[in-house]
Amino acid sequence: MTKQISILLIDDHPVVRTGYRRLLENTPNMHVVAEAENGEKGSQLYVEHRPDVTILDLNMPGIGGLETIRRIKAYNPDASILVFSMLNNVTMAQRSLKAGALGFISKQSGIGEMVQAVRQVNSGKIYIESELAAILAVNATHENTCENPLEMLTKREFQIFKLLAEGNSCVQIAEKLTISPKTVSVHHANLMRKLQLENTTQLIRIAIDQNVI
Repeated sequence: MTKQISILLIDDHPVVRTGYRRLLENTPNMHVVAEAENGEKGSQLYVEHRPDVTILDLNMPGIGGLETIRRIKAYNPDASILVFSMLNNVTMAQRSLKAGALGFISKQSGIGEMVQAVRQVNSGKIYIESELAAILAVNATHENTCENPLEMLTKREFQIFKLLAEGNSCVQIAEKLTISPKTVSVHHANLMRKLQLENTTQLIRIAIDQNVI
């Protein structure tokens, strides 16, 4: 008898969670053991249930998807994580993989692709949505001539970059990330220097150009 794949769903939209739960539980040998509306609760439920696969969104209130991935991987380096996101772009796929995810698909993906991705990630293999995989392959071939300026940022700097581009103040970012406003200001200054930016308008333009927001 084939072992069931236990799944944890983390997404802040109840309708999305309900839809994916139905899809997955109607698939043979898949079972959703828990679901959460944010990364903090999702991280706790991971420790409690130790699911085979964790499926999560990137844009959520609180710590967000990338930090959730890092927390889960810190607890269990072998955790199998699949990102499903409205942000269907190479930058976020790369960031997700670097944080520790094994898979990345968009919420526009078909039913078959979600099921295939879960099975692949559960087996410890990387799964990237076909369109993004092709772009990543091209970028890898031309990495010296097509450098992404955001790649020079640290994980924390990129996290703050994204929150700034979304319109958050340093105080709001400090509250979201549970760090001091002074620490946020230091990271802010560093990322502005690295990207050679003079103001927030330029920062937002890069975020748009790189499909971060």
